[in-house]
Amino acid sequence: MLETAERERAARILAEAERTQRPIDPLTRTWPGIEVPDAYEIQRIQVRQRLAAGRSVRGHKVGLTSRAMQRMLGVDQPDFGHLLDDMFVCEGGTIFAGDLCQPRVEFELAFVLGETLPAPGCGVADVVRSTAYVAPAIEVIDSRIRDWKIALCDTIADNASSARVVLGPGRSAAADLDLRLVGVLAWKNGEVVESGASGAVLGNPALAVAWLANALAAFGVRLEAGHVILPGSCTAAVAVGAGDVVRAEFADLGAVGVSFA
Repeated sequence: MLETAERERAARILAEAERTQRPIDPLTRTWPGIEVPDAYEIQRIQVRQRLAAGRSVRGHKVGLTSRAMQRMLGVDQPDFGHLLDDMFVCEGGTIFAGDLCQPRVEFELAFVLGETLPAPGCGVADVVRSTAYVAPAIEVIDSRIRDWKIALCDTIADNASSARVVLGPGRSAAADLDLRLVGVLAWKNGEVVESGASGAVLGNPALAVAWLANALAAFGVRLEAGHVILPGSCTAAVAVGAGDVVRAEFADLGAVGVSFA
């Protein structure tokens, strides 16, 4: 475990890396003794600082929901990060790649809550009942850790590698979809780069949302009405940079797109 001063220093250098777009060495190399509770506290330090600067929490994201990523990092459960108001970009809008370190895009079903989720003890049925609608989404992930050489504690401390969120205009009640079988086809600069289905997310993305509600309950945090929840990507991440145009088409939900300049 780290001392308080070490956690605060780690939060400072991550924030500086994001501000300057200059990635840093892995925290797990700088502080070999770092543990998961340290990493979440480093994340929360940064979030508290942003809230003090006038930002607001608009939701959360779940990461490491694919079995392949869990095996790669040697973990058996997801992690989570915060979505703040300044991370959201209008559908069809432009993201300046120079504001990011090493961006990639992921394609997800976004759950927008109509009611606060009950937790602990939240289940899939609670998620379906409490969701106002599901929408197609592109999540722009970014690592402030050099070359994406991340271990579990690195990505947790780095707010689960979150950066930007784009919600498409499509809307559907969660109960009207088979949440396990929503297909997605993704293009980059007019060429198909990824395809997948929502079942890649723990077999059912609603399960990831329920996991998040229960995990946050341990910190005294609730997933509230109006929150946007990103449960994890249906496909592998795709690297992007200035000049790229990305679009994804979700079955029964429609398209979502964004450009990079």
